[in-house]
Amino acid sequence: MATPEGTTDSVPDHVPAHLVRSIGMLVSPEFLADPYEFFPRLHEDDNPPLFYDVNPVMGNTWMTIKHDIAFKALRDAEHMTTQTAGIFPRDPDHYFRLIPQELNPPIHRKFRNVLDPFLSPKAVMELERDIRALANQLIDGVIDRGACEFTEEFARPLPVTVFLRFMGLPLDMTETFVRWVVSLISFAERDKAIEIMSEIEEYLLSVIEEKRTNPDGAAISHIVHGRIDGEPLAERDIYGFVFFLFIAGIDTVYAALNNTWVWLARNPDRRAEMRADPDNIDAQAEELLRVFGVTFSGRVVTQDFEMNGVLLKAGDRFQSLLPSCNYDPAVWDNPREVRFDRPRKPILTFTGGIHACMGGHLARLEYKIALKEWLRRIPEFSLQPGCEITYRPSGVIGPDAVPLVW
Repeated sequence: MATPEGTTDSVPDHVPAHLVRSIGMLVSPEFLADPYEFFPRLHEDDNPPLFYDVNPVMGNTWMTIKHDIAFKALRDAEHMTTQTAGIFPRDPDHYFRLIPQELNPPIHRKFRNVLDPFLSPKAVMELERDIRALANQLIDGVIDRGACEFTEEFARPLPVTVFLRFMGLPLDMTETFVRWVVSLISFAERDKAIEIMSEIEEYLLSVIEEKRTNPDGAAISHIVHGRIDGEPLAERDIYGFVFFLFIAGIDTVYAALNNTWVWLARNPDRRAEMRADPDNIDAQAEELLRVFGVTFSGRVVTQDFEMNGVLLKAGDRFQSLLPSCNYDPAVWDNPREVRFDRPRKPILTFTGGIHACMGGHLARLEYKIALKEWLRRIPEFSLQPGCEITYRPSGVIGPDAVPLVW
């Protein structure tokens, strides 16, 4: 990931010394040992609601772990922008915007309208039967073996197959796509980012040309042939739209599934609780998605302003640490506890505001189907004895592998 490295020497003069922290996000042994111990502990370690984090990998940035501050920041297009918050290296002479992520109102909505009808709750529910069939097909392939590597044999192929069908991309290139995306979002692979970006661009541009000649009903074709105010999209905007969807759609859901199945494997009593109350799947899924958020959301300050009593200046970077925000004790009582009877409150797993995840409805459906079908057919399982669950520095938080036995 092409993010500037941060040091204490590069802390701006306007940042009060008492607000400077170095929490070790992504890089500390504590984070890499268990991110979902790390995230809630940030609230318990007396960190300020808004502080300035120094990080040698992610770079220096204002950071919040509070739900209310993040909720405001995600909706504040007056003082903050996503336009220069991108983490992917781009050639300034052949630049493209990450669309719609790096667009602000009012143009943002016009681009979202190109695909939103295909990702609405109603449109997504039309996929339920196919997703359920795929989940059971994957379970069929492992159930009699009594063991599987969950990431490779269920967590990844379920959402990635659905996503590639939605995009109109070939399933036989799944491994290549996953390799590209995992390497690109990994902070451990930053030196390879430019090379990978070039490979992705060469491939996606060929797909865009193919869809221009042979349109179909999938997402890339809709973007290529889309119109905004009656005009076709500019070529670099088409690419930026396709690239952003490609990156955003490959690994977020399977990371959430991986995190969840580690917890399920370690908590047989909670699996039994879920199976005994299948009609409560919506609340179960929402609570688990709260606890196992997988990513965060960056902004760049566009003009000086005060937030929570702190002066932020134009050019400052700002990060909402969404998984920690989902553990805010001011919003959720005893937030570490997984409770399926919690009153419904807005989680930030899929961000929020105008830049809320376009695929949030689809992700929730895939997640709920995965839970219901797996627990119905393989109710008793555990982690493989002696296995170690490991994490790496990445823009999407999830274990490298989840070996299961039953």
